Amino acid sequence: MTIGGLVAAAVLGAAIGALGRLVVPGRETMPAWLLMAAGVVAAFGGTGLVHLFSLGDGGWNLWEALFQILLSVAAVVLVAAFWPKRTGRDP
Repeated sequence: MTIGGLVAAAVLGAAIGALGRLVVPGRETMPAWLLMAAGVVAAFGGTGLVHLFSLGDGGWNLWEALFQILLSVAAVVLVAAFWPKRTGRDP
């Protein structure tokens, strides 16, 4: 993977993570870097599922976008469930 591919994955991951976060109700408790990481994983996972099921033919694909957003929602829900909640006071 090239540097451009890594940058594109980070940007796409941030966008996919933000879309996943918009779908999940409740307060934001996870940091932005973790949201972006969940989005990057979801973006790669969604692309992998599309290739696994042979649903894509290259270029932009609706199935790929749907899989990426659904995986991002699942990742955000899982991370939010296990990430420590902020209490508003110092330990």
